[in-house]
Amino acid sequence: MLTDAAPAWFTNGLTVPADEGQVTVDGAAVSYLAWGDPAAPPMVLVHGGAAHARWWEAIAPLLQQHHRVLAIDLSGHGDSGRRPVYSADRWAEEVLAVASDGGSGEPPVVIGHSMGGFVTVVAAARYGALLDGAIVLDAPIRRPDPESREGRGGRMFRSPKTYPDLETAIDHFHLVPPQPCENDWLVDHIARRSLRQTEDGWMWKFDPAVFTSREGPGSAEAYGDALASAACRIAIVNGERSDIVDQEVRSYMAELLAGSPAAAAGVPFVEVPEAHHHLILDQPLAVVTAIRAVLATWQPVGEPPAQVRPVT
Repeated sequence: MLTDAAPAWFTNGLTVPADEGQVTVDGAAVSYLAWGDPAAPPMVLVHGGAAHARWWEAIAPLLQQHHRVLAIDLSGHGDSGRRPVYSADRWAEEVLAVASDGGSGEPPVVIGHSMGGFVTVVAAARYGALLDGAIVLDAPIRRPDPESREGRGGRMFRSPKTYPDLETAIDHFHLVPPQPCENDWLVDHIARRSLRQTEDGWMWKFDPAVFTSREGPGSAEAYGDALASAACRIAIVNGERSDIVDQEVRSYMAELLAGSPAAAAGVPFVEVPEAHHHLILDQPLAVVTAIRAVLATWQPVGEPPAQVRPVT
């Protein structure tokens, strides 16, 4: 294990106890982790495809200053149950159910990375009136293009292998899409929590059917329609070096949001310096800062500083 090389903020974060919860949504058990005051406004963190709630485990305690932080295992991921068929609409329902089950009853802020960003966009379109806001982390919504439909990106996850022991499995863990990440201790931590032991050996926790059995619209065009319909305040946070959210994607997302109900509140676009697609792994503290800044803009805390009079 590489935790001996990890910085203090990471090891300290892992010592913060998390409550474990579970709620049933349309027949599937949906698990989640929770940090912070149960009476505080809820914040739901939504992982990407083939990931799980513990991707957020180290940084969630840094977001609990003013929120009850809830990290969901979407169905088909982590410790949640599986379904015959998956959809972003159903996952959005799960997000709202977790916010209700583990939160204070106040409108939640929803923050999603990659595929979880798509789920966040769908939640903002379908349930915008019930949300306090939505933050999308490096989720590429592209102009409609028949040559780049969703379905191509999940090929590497469709036939996962079984490994004879934990360390062999961890050696095969890699980020998709590939990218550099100097935080080996964080990647190692995530990998160890991505596996389960079976009679046949060690397997990844996600259900391969997530990438082969989808119902409903899942194309860039469908997510574009959802983004244009976002009915709550929204912010877009991307990795400056992301390979999948380039300037063309950012421009198209800005174009969609310009005509959305969210536009009235203003839509900040934030680029995290030196961050790639998996920005919560390669630049975790910068992402926390970006999220805190967006939230402070939406909900200023405390009194503004006293005006300083010029010296005469």
